[in-house]
Amino acid sequence: MAPTLDKKPECGDLIKINRGSYQHWAIYIGDGFVVHLAAPSFLHMKAMVKKEKLLDVVGTNKWEINNSLDKTYEPRPVHIFVKEACELVRQELSYSVLNENCEHFVNVLRYGEAISVQVDEKREQIRKEILALLEALFGLNEYENKNTQ
Repeated sequence: MAPTLDKKPECGDLIKINRGSYQHWAIYIGDGFVVHLAAPSFLHMKAMVKKEKLLDVVGTNKWEINNSLDKTYEPRPVHIFVKEACELVRQELSYSVLNENCEHFVNVLRYGEAISVQVDEKREQIRKEILALLEALFGLNEYENKNTQ
């Protein structure tokens, strides 16, 4: 069964699409359409800006309206960043999963800031895993580190 547009996004809303191990991001521009940065794979250095129907981009995945960074950053005027998003359609842009991904793309447009919460969270998770590994290998812990400085 195809998903329906039972949630009603407003023009300029950020759409987070759960793709399992990562989230894809788009900007809702009205009339059932989104603009998003679509890379063929994580390994590509270029991605295409596309305008497509929200439900075509979502497919069978779950999605939500997510403007949660509004609490931290002031959104730019909707009519300006939606116009800018539409002007970028069919352009090929640089792509990097760590620094220039689809989440960075929508956040630069909405807030003027290149932010990717999912990348930041993954970096923090890796940092903690490395520290845990070092502690296991060398018997170090934060208390010992503080006392030796």
